[in-house]
Amino acid sequence: MNTSNIIYKGELRTEAEHVRSGNKIITDAPVDNQGKGEFFSPTDLLATSLGCCMVTIMGIAARTHGFNIDGTKIDVTKVMGTNPRRVVEIIVNLHFPHDNYSTKERKLIELSAKECPVAQSLHPNLKQTINFYYGS
Repeated sequence: MNTSNIIYKGELRTEAEHVRSGNKIITDAPVDNQGKGEFFSPTDLLATSLGCCMVTIMGIAARTHGFNIDGTKIDVTKVMGTNPRRVVEIIVNLHFPHDNYSTKERKLIELSAKECPVAQSLHPNLKQTINFYYGS
């Protein structure tokens, strides 16, 4: 079964449908590459996927070990390069709701983030800068 089906809508816009759920995502080319920038660009989704994947795997680790990371906020910054035009760095700042995590819990959080499937799938030349902020 397909994961998604994508239709090119014209004007540098796509509509992707998640086959299993029917949910849809619209993308635009970014304004610095002839687009309108009204929706996530494909490279925005790449960078955002890293943050979403990390917090999901951290959530699994937290649930498995009897604590939670509910309320964790993530901000993601994508850095583009040229020749060829590509994402050269993704900066992920993870802001945890409190700083009462034990040393063991912090270690689990930080190790699990770096083991997420998206992080492991990205090319080693793509720099992943990951910052953990507790109690912010």
